[in-house]
Amino acid sequence: MEFVHKPIMLTQCLEALNIKKDGIYVDGTVGGAGHSSKIAELLDYKKGGRLICLDRDPDAYKTATERLSKYAAASVLNRNYSELANVLSELNINKIDGILLDLGVSSFQLDCAERGFSYRNDAPLDMRMSKSGISAKDVVNTYSEQQLSKIIFDYSEEKFARKIAAAIVKARELKPIETTFELAEIIKSAVPAAARKEKNPSKRTFQAIRIEVNGELEHLRKILDDLFECLEVGGRIAIITFHSLEDKIVKAKFKELCEGCTCPKDFPICVCGKTPRAKMKPSKAIVADESEREENPRSKSAKLRVLERIK
Repeated sequence: MEFVHKPIMLTQCLEALNIKKDGIYVDGTVGGAGHSSKIAELLDYKKGGRLICLDRDPDAYKTATERLSKYAAASVLNRNYSELANVLSELNINKIDGILLDLGVSSFQLDCAERGFSYRNDAPLDMRMSKSGISAKDVVNTYSEQQLSKIIFDYSEEKFARKIAAAIVKARELKPIETTFELAEIIKSAVPAAARKEKNPSKRTFQAIRIEVNGELEHLRKILDDLFECLEVGGRIAIITFHSLEDKIVKAKFKELCEGCTCPKDFPICVCGKTPRAKMKPSKAIVADESEREENPRSKSAKLRVLERIK
């Protein structure tokens, strides 16, 4: 199956990164190299331009390596973006001029039935982006009812989380839950009929289990400080999120980095000594325009936030 990748908000991402021909950039979630191919075209390797591409998915790594092979400035590594500081150290790179993260699951991962990400195709429960470690099958069959309820609610804001968790535990007492369709039917049985009419009742629970399997929010929380410290002054971070949980984490960290003096307003002088280290570019999230949302439905929930280091 071909790794199809429609880059979200491509023009906006290129503008956000403010690419210089001799700059050093990182695509931390290279996927099918949709964004990276365009970034690489703008770099001049002879002048020092470099693009470091990372992806923990072996399929993405293989595809991106092939598609970027014609660009001297580009190199691809089968690594998680959370390892960026170590990667740069290994490459003897001190600072970078920009980094792009396109978070969440890729279209290829969803469409590739055997990867077990989607409730629309029957396949073994998996959902591992790296194809290693704990799988969705492990989560569904070994987590306690309380653990399942918590991750389903926390990672998807599913109001029927308790009922779904209880139904999963009851079903696995008879036999292990092994496929996506088996899980989808269990979820469907736990959700009131009225709720099934709004949207597929499995969507939120599948999202929550995928996030748990891949540690997506933990990686994001831990790496944001590292990403900022890797930037040159004037360098930018551009992050595309696809649901509110990701966006809240990014927004909060960006706001913190942009925050200045926190002394009470009635203090005659600043005693905290805190000054802004960054600024938003722009101040609010960027969203896809109407034509892109029609052409690429995945872009409808996307938000692009951009931060520039100023000190």
